[in-house]
Amino acid sequence: MTHLWVRAEQRENEERVGITPAGAAELIAGGMRVTIEESATRILPIDGYVEAGCEVAPENSWPDAPGDAIIFGLKELPDDGTPLPHRHIMFGHAFKGQFAGKRLLERFKAGGGTLYDLEYLVDEDGRRVAAFGYWAGYAGAAVSLKAWAAQKQGGVCPEVSTWRDKGALLSDLAADLDGTGESRPSAIVIGALGRVGTGAADLCEAMGLTPTRWDMEETASGGPFPEILDHDLFFNCILARPGTPVFVPQSALTAERRLSVVGDIACDPDSDYNPVPVYSEATSWAEPVVRVHDDPPLDVMAIDNLPSLLPLESSGDFAEQLLPSLKALDKLHENVWGRAEATFRTHLKEV
Repeated sequence: MTHLWVRAEQRENEERVGITPAGAAELIAGGMRVTIEESATRILPIDGYVEAGCEVAPENSWPDAPGDAIIFGLKELPDDGTPLPHRHIMFGHAFKGQFAGKRLLERFKAGGGTLYDLEYLVDEDGRRVAAFGYWAGYAGAAVSLKAWAAQKQGGVCPEVSTWRDKGALLSDLAADLDGTGESRPSAIVIGALGRVGTGAADLCEAMGLTPTRWDMEETASGGPFPEILDHDLFFNCILARPGTPVFVPQSALTAERRLSVVGDIACDPDSDYNPVPVYSEATSWAEPVVRVHDDPPLDVMAIDNLPSLLPLESSGDFAEQLLPSLKALDKLHENVWGRAEATFRTHLKEV
């Protein structure tokens, strides 16, 4: 019997979960064993999972799970160096040259476990089967607009925290923008045809902005792109990869520009292919932006767990996308899971 172990998230400010009680009930009805850990922060109460037929385990007890259990979480594990013998489903952030990713792969190599990276669960055409991208774009654009509003009032974006739902976010942000006494800013979205870019553009539209939408056609020249500097805000919604152009180079800091906020929603500051190389570390909920230039100001928003700001909507959306693949966990060496394992094995050889 396939055993899926849904672990509690151990990262700060993480309330999301990758499966709903209804989804767990479907897995159990299909003959799967599902264990869910208790969690003090998960957005969905554990009662629903119990009613669905899940077994309950103590919070963060996954290291002691049976060896055949498949450990399912979303964000990274504690970076404690311990070997990883289990099969894990999560976002590993380990395949694009990230420094912390190498350490993670070393742990899998030491323990003999396997990483099925959620970012690399793809169909036959190479398209991801499940992603949080839309809500990353939506929340990332919201925080970036809060940063712009704070700038206009002589400050820096204050600490952010979870919104109970999308309606609460829109109400809060409208108050910030209206409080500046200025007309709505201009914005450009690069990667506008993807999930992330669509979310960012939809947030802008909801706030009364009509963003400039660019995608591969508009960036095919490789740059430079002076048009970016002519907007108040720039949203990078393209994942860093070989060949990605540099959108905001170091020279932009002292160039004549209107640009005052960069929302690096894709957020790969420690990648070799970072298209916004004016900053080097992700920002946080406590300090949502880093000011990379003072006069005129330029702030970079680079929070790497943006969908967590809207855990209710993002969890439900992602879980619905992923459920068909979870139902196929009994065929781990085939289809989407087989492709993910092959990607892991390729990168493990480099460790």
